[in-house]
Amino acid sequence: MLAGRRIAVVSVTSARPHARRYHEYSELLAGRVIDAITRGGGSAERVFAAEGAAAARGALSRASGVVLLGGEDIAPEFYGGERGYEREGRHVELADEVQLGVAARAVRDGLPLLGICRGLQILDVALGGSLVQHLPDGGGHRTESAEPERMFSGHGVEVVAGSRLHSLLGATTASTASAHHQAVDRLGEGLVVSARADDGTIEAVEYVSAPALGVQWHPEAPVAAQGQLDRLLGSFGSVLLAA
Repeated sequence: MLAGRRIAVVSVTSARPHARRYHEYSELLAGRVIDAITRGGGSAERVFAAEGAAAARGALSRASGVVLLGGEDIAPEFYGGERGYEREGRHVELADEVQLGVAARAVRDGLPLLGICRGLQILDVALGGSLVQHLPDGGGHRTESAEPERMFSGHGVEVVAGSRLHSLLGATTASTASAHHQAVDRLGEGLVVSARADDGTIEAVEYVSAPALGVQWHPEAPVAAQGQLDRLLGSFGSVLLAA
């Protein structure tokens, strides 16, 4: 599966003094991704995008794959949006710039990439796409809560038959654990939809001719469907590299 593979795991930042509980939970999620990579026989190199491009470039030069993790909203300037949208939070513009560069380079070089939540959105924006800045409440995509571990909403998605995601999950439906208030609007160049929610929201995308895949949900969450993270990451070395 991942034997001998070195995976760069790219987070937004190493510290959030203004949001300690959120940061602690983000670290828990990152740890679960790293554990899954290790279980699959690979090794993980952690990268914090807010520390600048040099560390990311170095990690990519050693990596045989990359995972872009969740986090803050992408600054609207990167996709032609405007500030002041509903529930806008803090932005980390340097991290945005670094992660957008990582995604673009991975696609250009054919380096396998998995984007999770914000990571999917980074992939889309890096390829010229745009975002829905705030989804209406009630769609099952996210839950507003002061407790990070209670932010997740569960809902099903329809997976496109014959897609790379379909080959990984082995089904045309999937249960998800989601915690997002934004989604893909305009698809980036070369991307196709591989899953949607019942209300039409894009829940997964993949690149047509490179091993890049993004899911809007969190397969690494403790409340996620059992085995889903391992199916997405544990097949990193075989399915994605062969795509």
